[in-house]
Amino acid sequence: MAANLNIEINESSRVPKYKQIVESIISDISKGKLKIGHKIPSINELSEYCDLSRDTVEKAYRELKNRKVIISVKGKGFYTAKTDLISKINIFFLINKPSSYKMRIYNSFVDGIGVDGHVTLSIYHCNEMLFIRELQKNLGSFDYYVIMTHFKSENLEHVSFTDNTLKELERIPKDKLIILDNDKPEIKGNYGAIYQDFQHDIYSALKEGIEKLKKYDKLILVYPQKSVFPYPRRILRGFVQFCGEYNFDHEILDEIYEDMELSSRDVYITIEEMDLVKLVQQVNAKELSLGKDIGIISYNDTPLKSLLGITVISTDFKTMGETAAYMVLKNKKEKVKNVFKYIERNSV
Repeated sequence: MAANLNIEINESSRVPKYKQIVESIISDISKGKLKIGHKIPSINELSEYCDLSRDTVEKAYRELKNRKVIISVKGKGFYTAKTDLISKINIFFLINKPSSYKMRIYNSFVDGIGVDGHVTLSIYHCNEMLFIRELQKNLGSFDYYVIMTHFKSENLEHVSFTDNTLKELERIPKDKLIILDNDKPEIKGNYGAIYQDFQHDIYSALKEGIEKLKKYDKLILVYPQKSVFPYPRRILRGFVQFCGEYNFDHEILDEIYEDMELSSRDVYITIEEMDLVKLVQQVNAKELSLGKDIGIISYNDTPLKSLLGITVISTDFKTMGETAAYMVLKNKKEKVKNVFKYIERNSV
């Protein structure tokens, strides 16, 4: 066959055959078996050689052309093309929502990978079917899959994994898989994970700030029960655990309502940004003193919260992205709990 092309098709594999062609050609180029600028077989030649339909080979060549791995020369055929993607690590980065926090992880990851990789970002909006479709569409096309798992049930409750999503994750070779935010011991194989322990994190962070919290009479967690992008209920459990063990009077609200009955010596823990904004507006409107009359702790840090002096409990998004990049570049397969901080400012 032209250019000594070596295509191996595994009939028992669940990876689509056109994807196997794509991976074989890219692998041969990266290993130097197939030189840049060499002619490769025509669609008909490869179809006959591999005993595959012409449509399958045509689909593979179309993807290779889109990724600039090969070019077609009219009247002459197909040739391998000089492309940065061959010498780089190709990474599929799948997140659940386009929030500022998730994008900080992504940007930190991209910065950590630097010139050594090419990162393709995809978002599935906490939707199980979109998640499955994105994985199926891209399975076999990348060197690594960095995946954040957060889903919503039919009644808008948070779910870290479902049976169907676990099945899809099992299809990814474990030496190519890194899971962010969560870890699932039931997934077989040696894969990487940088996870948050949502229940323990909020418990430990509040414990760290307990001396300041003792000056308040009541702790109030504003936990959205039916958010479009639901939050882990482990946050709720960690809050209740802390209040129970340290005898704090506490309450859980769905949101910050208009014209709240703000009582002096209450401290609020907000998760959503809009609840934080509405609470600060009402504190200011009623001329209460933040950090004296009313306390506020916000979940997840931002530069604006730092500027405004808002106390936060937060995972370190930058570190999560950097750690994932390190695992990819060094081919590490570790389970690492991400850094979670209590950052005290003027709001408590």
